[in-house]
Amino acid sequence: MKTKVTGHDLIALGYRQGKWMKEAIVYINENELEGEAMALYLEQFKSPDPIALHAKSIDFSINIKAENEEEKENVDKVVNSMQTLMRTPTLVDGAIMPDACPAGPDGTIPVGGVAVAKNAIHPGMHSADICCSVMLTDFGKADPKAILDAAHANTHFGPGGRDRNSQFRFPKALLEAFEANYFLNDGNMIQAARSHLGTQGDGNHFLFVGQSKKTGNTMLVTHHGSRGPGARLYTKGMKIAERFRKELSPETKKQNAWIPFETEEGQAYWDALQVIRQWTKTNHEVIHNVVAETLEIDIENRYWNEHNFVFKDGDLFYHAKGATPLDKKFMPDITGPRLIPLNMSEPVLIVEGDTTKTNLGFAPHGAGRNVSRTQHRKSKTGTTMDIFNEETKGLDIRFFSKEIDITELPSAYKNAKAVRAQMDEFNLGKVIDEVMPYGCIMAGDWQKNAPWKIRRRQNKRNKNKS
Repeated sequence: MKTKVTGHDLIALGYRQGKWMKEAIVYINENELEGEAMALYLEQFKSPDPIALHAKSIDFSINIKAENEEEKENVDKVVNSMQTLMRTPTLVDGAIMPDACPAGPDGTIPVGGVAVAKNAIHPGMHSADICCSVMLTDFGKADPKAILDAAHANTHFGPGGRDRNSQFRFPKALLEAFEANYFLNDGNMIQAARSHLGTQGDGNHFLFVGQSKKTGNTMLVTHHGSRGPGARLYTKGMKIAERFRKELSPETKKQNAWIPFETEEGQAYWDALQVIRQWTKTNHEVIHNVVAETLEIDIENRYWNEHNFVFKDGDLFYHAKGATPLDKKFMPDITGPRLIPLNMSEPVLIVEGDTTKTNLGFAPHGAGRNVSRTQHRKSKTGTTMDIFNEETKGLDIRFFSKEIDITELPSAYKNAKAVRAQMDEFNLGKVIDEVMPYGCIMAGDWQKNAPWKIRRRQNKRNKNKS
């Protein structure tokens, strides 16, 4: 009687374990294949040779320069990380912007980085905050304080989403788009999409009110990404990309794993990104619209742009990790110029620009940081309130959690004038207007009084009493 072929036998012959193996073993044994006949049958399951890293880094454009010693350390880290990143096999071009800063271990795309891949989507290069973006609504001659007050009453910062009583209506077409995509069609994803609509999260996300330098009109600008739905899609995308990395290019760093666009998974992931983009745009719109409805005022103009996304041009995928698209080909729904916020005490820049060989069709997305939040917090002296009053003088700055976040004050960011000067020097967009600051809302240090911390403090007090 012929000995049955097992998975160990196929692995010993050099085949990688996978879903195919179980059916192949059954077929081989049922048909009693051996020798040349078995080899011929197994040919279809041969794994391709691993795709090697580029022998040396692909050239990339450096649109940044250090203005002082602190910045030199930051720029060196960014350039070094990009050099490692640009050995990823799929990449063909790249660039870094004046607001660039490290975003992880060596080889991770920095904030302010652009990486161009051929026929590949790299989830790690758009990160968990998919489609982080900015939207502007022009409210004409409306009172800035009234706009800020109405926005404060209707927006939502911090963790989690809205309860059922305060949720916005979820558009039917958007729900159908979620249900039609296997990356997005699960209960937890759709629940997050419903409850997080009309929320802005935390960190550097904001709601900014100011007046146009050119017209004097009052303008509302919001900055946030895709919240829970985007984070869930990112997690799923990274798992799929890791599966392909192990099969196609084990030498590639895990954070740079990719999903081949031509595959079923690649097509579905690309479609899912477009749905998440639409959800995020809708997320901005409901906040802006409810302000107009609350005050019963007209909207004179509106435009938006993402700065954390993947943009497609033919077989090239432009991964922008905190870089603003200048080129109109990247934005199918473009209705106006692009937006670059700097910090709460500086104007939001309204820009236009042309694509060049060195900017690849992108501009900075903000001012960026030279040091981490922790380093910045340690560098400040004096009381929190004194620092806050000094850095926000003349502005109506509010923290949704009612706790000041030192790491979001102007001094936490790069010098805005230097960033603007480098935009001019490297041809990264022309400023056509500025939204001069009136006030701003951010999440603040919501963790200070998070429910688990309150319970911990209460338990400690109870323990001390006993």
